Amino acid sequence: MKTRPPHGTPPVRHRARSPHPFDGAAVVVAALLALAGCSPKTDTNAQPASGTARDVTLTAAQQQHIRLYTVATAGFRKTIDTPGVVDFDNDQATSVLAPFSGPVSRLLVAAGDKVRKGDPLAEVDSPDFAAAVSAYDKALAIAQTDRKLADADEDLLQHNGVSEREARQAQTDAVGAEADRDAALQALLSLNVDPRTVSEIRHGRPVSRALGVIRSPIAGTVAEKLITPGQLLQAGTTPAFTVADLSRVWVLAQVPPSDQASVSLGDRATIDTGVGARDVSGTVTNISALVNPDTRAVTARVVVENPGGLLKKQMYVRVRIQARQESAGLLIPVSAILRDDENLPFVYLAQAGGGYARRPVTLGDRVGDQVDILAGLRAGDRIVVDGGLFLQFMQSQ
Repeated sequence: MKTRPPHGTPPVRHRARSPHPFDGAAVVVAALLALAGCSPKTDTNAQPASGTARDVTLTAAQQQHIRLYTVATAGFRKTIDTPGVVDFDNDQATSVLAPFSGPVSRLLVAAGDKVRKGDPLAEVDSPDFAAAVSAYDKALAIAQTDRKLADADEDLLQHNGVSEREARQAQTDAVGAEADRDAALQALLSLNVDPRTVSEIRHGRPVSRALGVIRSPIAGTVAEKLITPGQLLQAGTTPAFTVADLSRVWVLAQVPPSDQASVSLGDRATIDTGVGARDVSGTVTNISALVNPDTRAVTARVVVENPGGLLKKQMYVRVRIQARQESAGLLIPVSAILRDDENLPFVYLAQAGGGYARRPVTLGDRVGDQVDILAGLRAGDRIVVDGGLFLQFMQSQ
């Protein structure tokens, strides 16, 4: 007997239950189990030999979803994937040493500035520079005086005003003074003196203040600034700047022992910068003759064009070196490789009786969508490349 709701109470309407989100998955699993039940059972009393999984046998309908691949020897070019670090191209980079001693009075550039050859980098209040300017000024005056005396004695010799010995001595003194002048000039130029300062000294004009200027020996970018104002520099020993042409850099790839025989000069390499999807290419130009005592790796130097400055010194990158020499091996599709409970690779091998057996394999290098098999298979073996997951499920039942 149904109980009527009190007068005025609205009737309760029952909402239809929405399907549970896992109902669809349950249907799929049930269908998969039903499909598995269609196949004849293998002998449950037969234990796998040596602890290996039992073979799987399928019905004719199930066989339609299995695709096989015949293993064969194929040639390929090995790709070595290894870490690397970016460095300056040392053929286009230099450490600028202080050419004279003294305290730094002013810095004229900052790290990252682009400079041309001969551009000033810093000013130094150097007694060495002042002494070089003074020595050249003095040598220049002596050379000019001795040359005038030698020319005058040569004229007097024509009129018997001096002896020939005195005239020859005057010429010798003039030549010696000019040699001293040239040596003083070279000493001044070695200090990167401004040509305008040299011209002023030659014309007898006084030099207002003898400040030493550190100049860039090459065109490029100021990669490092190693000095500060007031710092006392030692001539020829204090590193002041590093100037490098960053349009081309080196990538030093660490090649492990197993791959060293596959890398040779001229091999092409692709550099994965990790910056978006931008990869750059280069060429192996040098293979070190030394082995890292800790890792046993050998350094392969890859020269890379870097017009946009994408690669920076000490940046870590991935290097893929494409070997030019061809190798031979058993290449199979990557889709054939499965993993067991211990994450060890295996494939399913087609048996003569129609079943499928697990075959552990040792993986080598990957070549595109294929992988080289070092051990576990032979040429002529037929393996499963599509449907392996279904076989793995069937085998677990």
